[in-house]
Amino acid sequence: MIFQEPLPIEANERFRDESIRYSICTIVTRLNEYGAMIESFRFGGFREPNCEFLYLDNSQGNVFDSYTGYNLFLNVARGEYIILCHQDVQLIEDGRAKLDAVIGDLTNRDPNWAVCGNGGAEYPGRLALRISDPHGENQSVGEFPLKVQSLDENFIVARRSANLALSHNIGGFHFYGADICVIADILGWNCYVVDFHLRHKSSGKRDDSFFSIRERLIQKYHKAMRSRWIGTTSSVFFISGVSLLSRLLNSSLPSKLARFIGRKFPR
Repeated sequence: MIFQEPLPIEANERFRDESIRYSICTIVTRLNEYGAMIESFRFGGFREPNCEFLYLDNSQGNVFDSYTGYNLFLNVARGEYIILCHQDVQLIEDGRAKLDAVIGDLTNRDPNWAVCGNGGAEYPGRLALRISDPHGENQSVGEFPLKVQSLDENFIVARRSANLALSHNIGGFHFYGADICVIADILGWNCYVVDFHLRHKSSGKRDDSFFSIRERLIQKYHKAMRSRWIGTTSSVFFISGVSLLSRLLNSSLPSKLARFIGRKFPR
């Protein structure tokens, strides 16, 4: 069950008449830490009624993993922008006004952005960071906004209009920042690290599940991105990440041959 932080009485009266700009969504294991997170967000300008705070309660055990939990948030959150964040992040000097400005600038530069965050990888070996964490204070690596392949999971902003979801067949608590970026790319959207500085109190950890989930993600996309023939009611075509193979097999003769084989030798 998704819980919502209670609103002040006067805010509840206005709630129906105001659009929600930000939904701040968190899976919670330590309620006191989550309370400190909310306090910093409200102090930074993320206040009701045009913001909502939603959480899933894992304080008594892992009822929800990140993939199932964040998919619930992406389905039910009403905000124009859905913030998926850890319970141990806290705002420093950047607040609501800064995020509004960052999103406005990013939208002007690239109307096709779907997710952004404060950390990620531009490509293997080249990180983009705007964060304070146990690895360093006030880190700023990259020229923002910077298009990336993946996002760190501590703070992710998703556009509700992009209609994104996380994979159903991975599960766990790692790599969903990479997963949502791959899915956004497949759907034709772009992903960015932006200049929004906050503090993440954890340095992250690589436990046994980290490597297990990494392998599940690799295997999932190995299957999802395989080369294959696609038959429709009106056409036949071949999809592949290998451009030469795609050009050769989508010419007239191979397509006709594939249709003939499919009719002659059905499964």
